[in-house]
Amino acid sequence: MGIKGIVKKAMELGEMGFNKEGGAINWFPGHMAAATRAIRNRLKLSDLVIEVRDARVCTRYIHYIPFSSAHQDLQPQLSAKRRIVALNKKDLANSNVLNKWVRYFDSCKQDCLPINAHNRSSIRKIAHQPSIYVLDTPGVLVPSIPNVETGLKLALAGSVKDSVVGEDRIVQYLLAVLNTRGTPLHWKQVANQREEITQISEDKPDYNPKDLRANRKRALNASDLLYVKDLVKEVQHALYITLSEFDGNMEDENELECLIEHQFEVLQRALKIPHKSSEARLMVSKKFLTLFRAGKLGSFVLDDVPE
Repeated sequence: MGIKGIVKKAMELGEMGFNKEGGAINWFPGHMAAATRAIRNRLKLSDLVIEVRDARVCTRYIHYIPFSSAHQDLQPQLSAKRRIVALNKKDLANSNVLNKWVRYFDSCKQDCLPINAHNRSSIRKIAHQPSIYVLDTPGVLVPSIPNVETGLKLALAGSVKDSVVGEDRIVQYLLAVLNTRGTPLHWKQVANQREEITQISEDKPDYNPKDLRANRKRALNASDLLYVKDLVKEVQHALYITLSEFDGNMEDENELECLIEHQFEVLQRALKIPHKSSEARLMVSKKFLTLFRAGKLGSFVLDDVPE
């Protein structure tokens, strides 16, 4: 059962409408409904569609759509147009798995191109000075997310507000994924060669993990970068030790949950969060999510390619 038990518990709480049957999740803000209507109108004027999806989130729908970040309700109109599926954020996705997804799309006769929207040279591979008129549209989610685990993956990728699901629950799911895949065991070299955390002087301003985000207002200086590097080493070391010493059954829901609870405790120390803080668990969750989403813990694709 293992990770499925963690997902099942997520059904019990949350504003996304998680239900005990694990059915559709209704979370569709009004602005997305308006944006979807605008997209339908613009599609009538378009000859070519570039559909941008998140390269990290790859979950099959009940039908033929292989990515959670695809908009299922628009597929009938999109399939009637010449379309290129752009898998954005390729820099945060596991390259080996991403290549498998590209081959999968090729087998489905669908043009597909991994990109990094923040890299100009990457964007030039969609088009370079084409004689076209571009109609841009906002990003939207599907009105109804098909199941709880898909909702958790979208939340983990940042496509759904953290407050909707809860940072604690998102990190529980992330740790369950990392543990069942054995990812921390690949950090053995980091754990063995771990350096001492750089001592930060008392007059140094507190480091804010939000500065890792792409839209940060200030650039990280050398001291910040060194601190982040050491912080990542501490986190990887903590998760490697806890998983390597775990002698329980990963498929047992209760034993996996005990491991995750222990990992929350060691992450609190690794992330240097005061033990007496009333919001310590929330702070652990936010900092750990920031490191994951910034790609500091490695590159990931959250689902396997369909056979």
